Amino acid sequence: MATILITGGSGLIGSALTAALLAKEHDVRHLTRVYKKVGPVRSFLWDVPAARLDPTALEGVDHIVHLAGAPIVDRRWSEARVKELISSRADSARLLLRTAQATGNLPKSFVSAAGIGYYGAITSDRIFSEDDPPAQDTIGRISAAWEEGVDAWRSVTRVVKLRTPIVLAREGGALKPLSLLARWGLASPLGSGKQRVPWVHIDDLVRVYQQAIDDERMSGAYNVVADEQPHQRTFMRTLAEVMHRPFILPAVPSFVMRMILGERAGLLLEGSRVSGEHLRSAGGKFQYPTLGQAVGHLLS
Repeated sequence: MATILITGGSGLIGSALTAALLAKEHDVRHLTRVYKKVGPVRSFLWDVPAARLDPTALEGVDHIVHLAGAPIVDRRWSEARVKELISSRADSARLLLRTAQATGNLPKSFVSAAGIGYYGAITSDRIFSEDDPPAQDTIGRISAAWEEGVDAWRSVTRVVKLRTPIVLAREGGALKPLSLLARWGLASPLGSGKQRVPWVHIDDLVRVYQQAIDDERMSGAYNVVADEQPHQRTFMRTLAEVMHRPFILPAVPSFVMRMILGERAGLLLEGSRVSGEHLRSAGGKFQYPTLGQAVGHLLS
């Protein structure tokens, strides 16, 4: 049994990971801005903007899983918002590191969320791998700064960064609003519909986090993506077909998306394939490698 501290433990991934770790009888702790006790999980307070963290949270901790971060798409990307997005990810990792060094409570590993936005909001025939450099657009710069903060931990422990695409889950994430559109017969392509949509089933992602904690050979960045990465048009068609709903509406024009979302629209209108070979070579296996399997399971 290990003691595992999770930041962002109440989010989509954090909640699922917490349940999986508790099922294996690990001792799970959460860092939270507002104290609340959920079952056997102990919570400890932290405040990243104020650079405050309860140092007792780190006592006896074997592994840290860093999932905290302000939502990427909920607000327009003003200069101030981009700084907030970076700070909530990178500065929080550095705050954890300073506290761990000051108290001498250094974990065996630091496993962090990361994003395939590292490669940028771009549609191309290239299949991006972990060896590719970060993009220079806004999402690329956010992701690179995020990982830079995480990499500061490399001087004291093993670091694993799990670059994650759209996460499909029953509750939360992208699937719920998309499935509602399909249920109402409103599923349609976005923009050209030719952009790729990398994705992962929540259960597969949680298994990879558990592997990253347990496997001391894992280190560095890994793309956590299903093998099948369809065009966006195919993604929406598959969703409609699984739900036995029509797929007949015309595409939503790109300019409409950009009017509504601004620069954030690029996350929906652009997309390229991402290689998962590095994870497979580390022994990573997915129970849901195809979109039809994943959606069928989640919406059954």
